This record gives sequence, C-alpha cells and structure tokens, in this order.
Amino acid sequence: MTRFSSAHAIAEAIRSGKKSAVSIIQETLNTLRTQDHGIQSVTHLFADEALLQAQKIDAMRQAGQTLPPLAGVPFGVKDLFDIAGHVTTAGSVVLRNTPPAQKDAAIVQRLKAAGAIPVATLNMDEFAYGFATVNAHYGTTHNPHDLARMAGGSSGGSAAAVAAGFLPFTLGSDTNGSIRIPASLCGVWGIKPTFGRLPRAGAYPFSASLDVVGSFASSLDDLITTFYVMDGSTQAPEPAADTLRISRLGGWFASNLAPALVAALDRVCASLQTTSTVELPEVASARAASFLITAAEGGNLHLPRLRKQAEEYDPATRDRLIAGALLPSSTYLQAQRFRNWFRAKIHELFQKTDVLIAPAVMGEAPLLDQPTVMVDGKPVSARANLGLFTQPLSLPGLPVLCLPLKNTGSLPLGLQLVAAPGQEAALFSVARALKKSGLAGCVPLPEKEMA
Repeated sequence: MTRFSSAHAIAEAIRSGKKSAVSIIQETLNTLRTQDHGIQSVTHLFADEALLQAQKIDAMRQAGQTLPPLAGVPFGVKDLFDIAGHVTTAGSVVLRNTPPAQKDAAIVQRLKAAGAIPVATLNMDEFAYGFATVNAHYGTTHNPHDLARMAGGSSGGSAAAVAAGFLPFTLGSDTNGSIRIPASLCGVWGIKPTFGRLPRAGAYPFSASLDVVGSFASSLDDLITTFYVMDGSTQAPEPAADTLRISRLGGWFASNLAPALVAALDRVCASLQTTSTVELPEVASARAASFLITAAEGGNLHLPRLRKQAEEYDPATRDRLIAGALLPSSTYLQAQRFRNWFRAKIHELFQKTDVLIAPAVMGEAPLLDQPTVMVDGKPVSARANLGLFTQPLSLPGLPVLCLPLKNTGSLPLGLQLVAAPGQEAALFSVARALKKSGLAGCVPLPEKEMA
C-alpha cells in the first residue's frame, strides 16, 4: 500500500477500514529497514512511537470518531527537526550528547495533530551546509533513479525517500536551495515557502535570516495539502493559471543549461503561452551575497563549539564554517545592504508579473565519483555550484515551488516557479496546469529497481 502511494490514498484506505494504520506503519518500517541500504536516506527509525500513534488512530476509527485528514500517513523529517524524546543531531556527531528534545518541532506538531505519523529522521549534509548529502558520519545518500548519482542536498535523504517510494511526503529545510536542488535531482515535488510563513521552532538553525522549512511530496496534491496543514490555515483559492502573468527568467538563468533542460523549458513556456522574458539585476552579486550571509551566520553560530570540538566536525563543513566566522563584519553588513536593494528590485518586478519560471539545476544529477557540473564551458565542483540558480532566489525570501519535469531521458530535471511573498497559491495554480498538460509530474521508479 505505501510504496508509491499518495498521502490522500493512504488516509482514505485507513478511513474506510480497508487498511489499518498499524499495518501501514509496519509496512513502511519494514520497507525502510529492508530497502534503504542502497540509498541511505534514513538515519534513525521511530518504530515504537510510530506504532503507538497508529494504534491510537485505529482506536479512534473503531470508536466511530472522525479521523483527521492525514490519519495514519507516515512521513519522515530531515535530521534537524526536533522529535520529542530524541536527540536532534543535524547530521553531526557533535550534538550526539546534547539533551533529547522536550517537544516536537512546531510543524511536526501540526502534522501529528492532522494524524500524520513521523517514522524516521533522514540524512542530510552536516548542519545543512552542502548540496550533496555526502555525510562523513552517516554516509552518502544515493539518487534512487541511479545509485551512482547524487541525490542533492542538503535535504537529500528527504528527497530520496520520496523518490524511492518509501514515504509519500517528507520535511526538509532550504537556505540556499536545500529543498529545490534535491527535489530537482530526484524528480519529486518540493516547496520552499515564503520566508517566515512556516514556523521554524524546533528546527536546528543554519542561517537565521535565510532558513526556511518546507517539504517534499510524490504528488502535487500531497504537497499542497501538507503545506496548508503546516501553515495552520485553510487551503487558499488558487487563481486560474490563464489569468496569471507568467514570465521566463533570462540572462543568468538561461546560461549553462543542458540541452534537454532548454527543450523542456521551451515546452513549458509554450504550454503556458508565455512569451515574456525578464532579467533580474546583479544576479551574480545576489548569489555572492546569499553565500556570504550564510557563511557568516553559520560560522558565528558554530564558533563556540568549533573552539572546543572542531575535530568532531566533518572536515568539509568545519573548514567552511571557520572561514565564515572569520569574515569581517563589514562584509556581512554590505551583503545585507545589497539584499535590501535586491529585494526591492524583485518587488518592482512583481508589479508587472505574477509567476517567474527558472531552471532549478543546470541539468541531470551528477555522478558521485565525478562530482562536477559544467559552468561557462568548464567542469567545476558540483558541491559548490549546484546552487547556481537557487542561491540568488533565496536572498529576497520568495516562495519557490520546484516541480519535476517530464524528461525524454532517464533522469529527472527540475523547474523553479517563483512568486511574490505569500503567493504560494499562484505557484500551485501554475503547477496544476503543467501537471494537467503532462509536462510535470513525479515518475515512480519501476518496482524491479527497488527490489
């Protein structure tokens, strides 16, 4: 039932009595135990707690009580969300001796109140600092579409668990692209909401002025439903896609693209009858400012612990955090001043358009043993450059939906839909239109691939 099943289908099966919540959770745990070894998306299972919550849901149904909308639906969380009674390690060993969380993270509480059941923490780059989910402590997460390729990061375990069909939806975080990059490489739906729209309480921080919590899903309907549950509001009306002003981002966002992605973007724009192309100003500076703010805030957050436990950090993470902590305050302040200017320019643009279309990553997932991407005709580090198109769009705090494009090749491609702050409903509307046209959608792996 749970393999490649939607959250809606699972909840309906439990509500109708066709399946029990306990059987769903048992199947899910068994799948994670027996089929994740090649992917390494899971870091810890919550078997006892999950089964106890499932028993309560079954008891509610047997008593004739009305079940909440996500009753019995299993989900996983990036290993930086608090789960009561467990240590939140944020992909590290540095935090392994800290006290267990006293309560669930805020959005986990909201999902549990809607009946959803957390079953696992999922792999990530240490302290969310990376785009690869290559973790020195918990292993490398592999792309379910091709185990020789990157899943992306830093929420790679969350995207891979959905792409593999293990879980219908998962939680992640996005500072510079940590939801959008793995969603693109793994071919699943992902949402980076407006900065500040979803509560971050109980999510281990990285960069306080950029961090956003969000989710992945195997279907657009699940992504939308879980978004509004986490938002704590009722589902907003979606404007008709044909009434929205949609523009394609050019310039920076039209360079360094794989031919298959260019063709896919052309098909999307033709389907939406979009002929408008716009450019953002100073995109290279926006990317640099986002990087500098992240490095400075992350470095200073970790500096006290680095002074005492530097040897316990992943070397790749440690060196970048130290470099960030050493940045002059004047550099950080200049980056924040630029951010204010760039945000104002973006808001001016949204006076003339409603939704922007941009690539998420320049092409298909890079190979793990050859972790490079092509930028300006040269192979460069994938870990440093997978955020080429996501980092600039992080700076103004905009909502971005990453959707999986139907690719004529065997590997996924991803597209970013971008709107003004608070306009997630517009993104959902355009995504629905593209799904209806057959251009977007998560393609499940053949069962034999995961056997």
